[in-house]
Amino acid sequence: MNSQNDVNMQFEALYDKYAHKLYRLALVNVQNTTDAEDIVHDVFIKYFEAMPEFSDGSHEEGWFVKVTVNACRDFLRKKTHRAHDNIDDMHHLKSEEKEESSIMHSLSLVPERYRTVLVLHYLEGYSVAEVGKMTGLSQSAVKMRLSRGREHLKNIMEREGIDD
Repeated sequence: MNSQNDVNMQFEALYDKYAHKLYRLALVNVQNTTDAEDIVHDVFIKYFEAMPEFSDGSHEEGWFVKVTVNACRDFLRKKTHRAHDNIDDMHHLKSEEKEESSIMHSLSLVPERYRTVLVLHYLEGYSVAEVGKMTGLSQSAVKMRLSRGREHLKNIMEREGIDD
């Protein structure tokens, strides 16, 4: 009984630690709040089923990010997802959340190969080396994707009339 409580507490701590970050990553990719929530829950179910051993905290975090990115790719490949929520029409959001949602919307229009590194580096604060480890890219490839991704994002924001 006590070990079950320990597992539950460990699971809750991991969920509290990573859920918001993974949700933002999923939302940028799938553009639907319900689907993003489902993906995050699926990632934690995979964790709970596999209970992988990690060598350190960055390995653990990298596992969660990589599984989330792969889950988003799988989801988008299936093409059976619901229509996108219009994030800009969510009137109940506070003004800073609305500003963030317009940035998230712009990010969602950036090609996926650049979007993931942009989100991990700029929104989640990972270093170039950490992004490289999580995505399996070299540091120079991450830097190149960040550069090209910023250019895509700049063009999208200019086209959409969003101030940066």
